[in-house]
Amino acid sequence: MSKVSYYSEEGLKKLKAELDQLRDVERPKASQAIGEARDKGDLSENAEYDAAKEAQGMLEMKISKLEEVVSNARVIDESQLDTSKILIHSTVKLKNTKTNQEMTYKLVAQSEADLKSNKISVDSPIGKGLLGKEEGDLAEIKVPNGTLTFEIIEISRD
Repeated sequence: MSKVSYYSEEGLKKLKAELDQLRDVERPKASQAIGEARDKGDLSENAEYDAAKEAQGMLEMKISKLEEVVSNARVIDESQLDTSKILIHSTVKLKNTKTNQEMTYKLVAQSEADLKSNKISVDSPIGKGLLGKEEGDLAEIKVPNGTLTFEIIEISRD
């Protein structure tokens, strides 16, 4: 059973571009490397050939996994999102109740997560702990270092 993942239009385009790069550029390079290694003689003692075949297998596995993700990807119309509670693609302003530090995160699919851009995965502990919460709620989230408590200040979809 495949898992449906929800992406922004931009996120799905990046995923498809990566898949195209792997199929159209990396796959032919892998085949060429195998051909060059095969031309070097006895395959039973050819470590270069074995390495090229292994690299090709890893590449094919990555392509296959990415094809599955893309085939199960759905684009979310962010303008239709309910902002009364936190969902995937919600932008959330939080306050750490212990430090009073405020932060803003956007909840995205795992492959779109990028902490430098303040995008966290809905599958992360914090993402899971925030889903379904409403403005004013407190979210207690267990993390490896203990429990964090966040106050939900604002939910938007920008």
